[in-house]
Amino acid sequence: MKTIAVIFGGKSAEHDVSIITAHIPIIDSLRATGTYDIWPIYITKAGDWYCDQRMNDLSFFKQLDYEERLKDFKQARLSLSADGLRITWPGTGTRLTLLAELIDFREKAGIKIDVVFPSMHGTYGEDGSLMGLLRMANVPFVGCDMAASAVAMDKAFTKQLLEHESVPVTPFVWFTKSEYEKNKQAFLEKIAKLKYPLFVKPVHLGSSIGITKIKQPSELENAIEVALHYDDKVLVEEGVENLIEVTLPIIGNDELTLASVERPLNKTEFFDFNDKYLSGGKKGGGANSNYSEIPAQIGDALTKQAQELGKKTYKILGCAGIARVDFLIDGKTNKVFVNEVNLLPGSLYHHNWKKSGISGVELVTKLILLAEARFSETQKLTHTFSSDILSKVGGPKVQ
Repeated sequence: MKTIAVIFGGKSAEHDVSIITAHIPIIDSLRATGTYDIWPIYITKAGDWYCDQRMNDLSFFKQLDYEERLKDFKQARLSLSADGLRITWPGTGTRLTLLAELIDFREKAGIKIDVVFPSMHGTYGEDGSLMGLLRMANVPFVGCDMAASAVAMDKAFTKQLLEHESVPVTPFVWFTKSEYEKNKQAFLEKIAKLKYPLFVKPVHLGSSIGITKIKQPSELENAIEVALHYDDKVLVEEGVENLIEVTLPIIGNDELTLASVERPLNKTEFFDFNDKYLSGGKKGGGANSNYSEIPAQIGDALTKQAQELGKKTYKILGCAGIARVDFLIDGKTNKVFVNEVNLLPGSLYHHNWKKSGISGVELVTKLILLAEARFSETQKLTHTFSSDILSKVGGPKVQ
């Protein structure tokens, strides 16, 4: 039986969304297979790490006092070695499970992890930070690697890279907090050349947190202030007229599998946090999966264009495992723009994959196999180099 660690939570504005994704569908689907030993690793908003199988149930986190209850848990540690990754619980403490003897043994030896399933949205997770740690830990992990994660998490950098590769993106201006404070007027003049309406976004966040749609210049500075509250880098971009939004989930390493092109059917001017996660009701499973048209009824030509641009974008950014590419379409000109790339789609967009013929169980199983396949390939590479530089550095010893 393979041991899978699911890592979620973290010091991120998307902390709570991460908890939902970890359980629906990741842990729920892994449990449904009956073939994995699942260890949930929860990182608090303060940055403390806990690992206890009682956290495999979402009901634990629905308790209003769950943070207080964590004080009765022993904090977990990650043990990194050439042998791979282990979870340990240093020190002693009161046993809090019926399997006291087993827990006692495991705490001493540590839990050897076969594959890590990251479920951390936003800062310190989806931005490549966690992936770098897991690379150093020499353990297979699901999803994109460190480089692709760092690039895709930066919406401005993504647009710059795609634009360089002739992938259509909307006109934009970006700046850091320090640059804006030093040259505010210069950036306002650059933005004045863009066509309203505009979207002002924190560059490194998802789930529509901190995003403002503005229709006139008088709203601009306040929108920038909101974005800078969440991030130190801001993107201002043109909206698209006659807007049709579609999105395309993709899985794969070298060979790609596409889900259905999906079209949101929101009645608001853009999807905010509530649209995405709260308005789906009980059937949404914690994420609003009832707001969209699958497959999108946009015609064969636009569907094919989105699919081709999606695959090209996935390859350009170096994605692997799973990602979702979002598009903006001008319904009058039929021009398609790549908007952004999400490397950990909320709840893995399992509602789309299910309608595309892949169940939640099949999805998580495929993602684990893709993680192992990529890890196997990287193990074939040579990462060290032997030389005699240390014996020669500094020259001969002076008497």
